[in-house]
Amino acid sequence: MANIKSARKRARQAVARRDHNMSLRTAVRSAIKNAKKALAAGKQEDALKALRASQRMIDRVVAKGVLHRNAGDRHKSRLAHALKGMK
Repeated sequence: MANIKSARKRARQAVARRDHNMSLRTAVRSAIKNAKKALAAGKQEDALKALRASQRMIDRVVAKGVLHRNAGDRHKSRLAHALKGMK
């Protein structure tokens, strides 16, 4: 454990930030999983709604810096491509 007051504070902040980032990352994974389930179900309208929701979540997390921009774009692209393949 750190001895300096500012280092102790940074350690506390790092734990809180990690918890927050992990919850955001979990939410993104769930959104992607829900979109994939909707795509697999074959209902185009539901899949489109799930895709839009997952894209919003991905964009939000990328803006916060939790997920890299290219990784977010890759996820969105693959989901959109899968939706386009349904038609």
